[in-house]
Amino acid sequence: MTTSSPQREFAIEIVRKLRAAGYEALMAGGCVRDLLLGREPKDYDVATTARPEQVRTLFGHGRTLAVGASFGVIVVLPPRGSAAGQVEVATFRTEGPYLDGRRPESVAFCTPEEDAQRRDFTINGMFYDPIEARVLDFVGGEADLAARVIRAIGDPHDRVREDKLRMLRAVRFTATLDFALDEVTAAAVREMAEQITIVSHERIAQELRRMLIDVHRRRAVELCEDVGLLAVILPELAVESSGFPSGGHESPGSSIAFSSAIQKPGDLRPPLRKRTGELTLVMLSLLEAPSFELAFAALLHALPSKPTVYDICRRLKLSNDETDRIVWLVSRQNDLAEAPSLSLARLKRTLSHPYRDDLLSLLRVKRLATGDDMRPVLFVDEYLSRTPQLVIDPPPLITGDDLKQLGLKPGPDFKTLLDTIRDAQLNDQITTRDQALALASTSLAQD
Repeated sequence: MTTSSPQREFAIEIVRKLRAAGYEALMAGGCVRDLLLGREPKDYDVATTARPEQVRTLFGHGRTLAVGASFGVIVVLPPRGSAAGQVEVATFRTEGPYLDGRRPESVAFCTPEEDAQRRDFTINGMFYDPIEARVLDFVGGEADLAARVIRAIGDPHDRVREDKLRMLRAVRFTATLDFALDEVTAAAVREMAEQITIVSHERIAQELRRMLIDVHRRRAVELCEDVGLLAVILPELAVESSGFPSGGHESPGSSIAFSSAIQKPGDLRPPLRKRTGELTLVMLSLLEAPSFELAFAALLHALPSKPTVYDICRRLKLSNDETDRIVWLVSRQNDLAEAPSLSLARLKRTLSHPYRDDLLSLLRVKRLATGDDMRPVLFVDEYLSRTPQLVIDPPPLITGDDLKQLGLKPGPDFKTLLDTIRDAQLNDQITTRDQALALASTSLAQD
């Protein structure tokens, strides 16, 4: 078990108070898994025999939120000034049919043993008694945790029918924990992969975020492909027999090849049946602690930025900022490929962009993956190390107001002239406001 934290202490306090009031109470779900793995959980959940209204009465309406009372879930807020965060307290329950493949039509309160059977995977179905320091395992979670296996509780078809998102969660847990995916569970996901479309795009995108920012992002993509989910979520990445992404597009400098199936001894994963481009997979594995936007751009790098990458981002309901960043990275991925020969203006414009660091990371992993010359990357690294940001992105010498005073009416010519003057400034051809105004006057006279 990990050392204690404010969040853990608050969860234990909740358990103690429920016990003192005569209810059974245990830590439940993912926090138990993480504690047994020696990790500090991000969240703590408590399961109890107390009904939602009894939880609210015990902790007070001012310190509780009935965010999921109809499903037996109450949020308990920490005392003011506490370093802990909120804790979800759920009544032990069984669930009725999932007619929409996302949420149960009804719930019924029950025993811990019955509650465990409704959960998704065995490693997430355990309970922990922090008072007596013992694990309550009704589903074989401890054995699977020791064997490093992700296995659905009961019939995996039933678990997937209840919530289709569990298919992606199976992949995420398998990859991020570096476990093996149980063959029966994997087979059920393959059979039902096309049904992932019933899940909201926002929930799918959230799972992708968690996979792609994790160090095991390459394996997550391979597993998604192996169980048939990638072809449904991102059909644009389907690799045809020619070795190119569908549509025949290939980004400059990329070479798509098929990777070989690699399995560790005792690995329960079946061989991968379809392959994402090896270049893409290697790029993903080379990224170091990337943002989601950078990792997603690496995954989509071989696709046209518009409309394809843009359309994918909109389909997944990504934010405007995420979409702009991903599309910009894919469309500009080769802007620094010839960095040593670029004009100062073009180099500085690129290096003053807010997404510059991600762009350089994308270029670096692509060059490493392909074995191409690393001189452009080294050139940019050296240039950034010796060049102050104020030199790379100095304040403009003149503005649109200055052009108005010279008699130019606002319009398309404004931007063209300002860009011309800005380029001259970035190229070190002019350095003062007077020089900028003189260049503007000369350009206007020539027009």
